[in-house]
Amino acid sequence: MIADHWQTYLVTQASISAGRSTLEIVREAIAGGIDVVQLREKETDTRWRYELGLELRELTAEAGVDLIVNDRVDIAEAIDADGVHVGQTDLPVAVARELLGPDAIVGCSASTLEEARAAEADGADYLGVGTIYGTSSKDVEAYKDGVGPERVADIADAVSIPVVGIGGVTADNAAPVVDAGAVGVAVVSEITAADDPRAATEALAEAVETGMTDDGEQQDR
Repeated sequence: MIADHWQTYLVTQASISAGRSTLEIVREAIAGGIDVVQLREKETDTRWRYELGLELRELTAEAGVDLIVNDRVDIAEAIDADGVHVGQTDLPVAVARELLGPDAIVGCSASTLEEARAAEADGADYLGVGTIYGTSSKDVEAYKDGVGPERVADIADAVSIPVVGIGGVTADNAAPVVDAGAVGVAVVSEITAADDPRAATEALAEAVETGMTDDGEQQDR
């Protein structure tokens, strides 16, 4: 499973990029060693997101980086993305799988054990668990905000698919998330709002490595 190796995961959001294009941010993140990019850009219209997606597909394919689309199964299919990531109020995992086929990657957001188990049972390939430390990139319900590395540990122990931690993750606090059982971390502002997105990506990757043992497995909890 590709997601087993996703240590660093960038979720795009042009509104916090200090005037830089999403393509520029992604290009710098790729140079810094990003493993996967998720096209989100929820504040934009469908046509704009589709056209950006085509450009991102070309860029990520050339670099050998996986491209995931947030929510929009239609856009994921139209740009030949590697897969889609759905939330609890989006299309169900099973429906996304039926539409995109068995080879697509289907991820799902989960904040509780119940959500995590249900997503796995429906055929999710990986889980985005959070928000870990809280988030400023979108509105979330109180019970989902700041669940901490402890929730990552609970969910990672309860499912057999990879877990990626998201929400308020930085290079300074990423290691405990991986140590808790996540294969990696997903970020928005840590890279997108950074003065140097490439250096920020490298720092994040280094922080994730500190949560791993020498052979790349999570440390004993």
